[in-house]
Amino acid sequence: MRIKRSVNALKKRRAILKQAKGYRGSKSKLYRIARQAVMKSGQYAYIGRRLKKRNFRSLWITRINAACRLNNVSYSQFMHGLKVSGINLNRKILADMAVNDAEGFATLVATAKKAI
Repeated sequence: MRIKRSVNALKKRRAILKQAKGYRGSKSKLYRIARQAVMKSGQYAYIGRRLKKRNFRSLWITRINAACRLNNVSYSQFMHGLKVSGINLNRKILADMAVNDAEGFATLVATAKKAI
């Protein structure tokens, strides 16, 4: 007895068309074109997830640098001072402090200055 693939093939096609829902024109209607669009969008999503991390780190550094400049110290001097003084805070937390807790950040800057 031979195996017929109609059910599985149909499931596969439906899954792809479901992923392509909302795409413009034939990209959401025709299987072959939809499959290409879904594959390409998956690649973009993969790349985007990595770029997001870079962009956020860049944003954090910019915020920390701006807050450091208000306290008369450069970003690199501040980070070096933190490392020397043994304070291990990541850039995400430092950026949050720079925006929401200016007094706490100023004390960190003071300790970093002392350590240099």
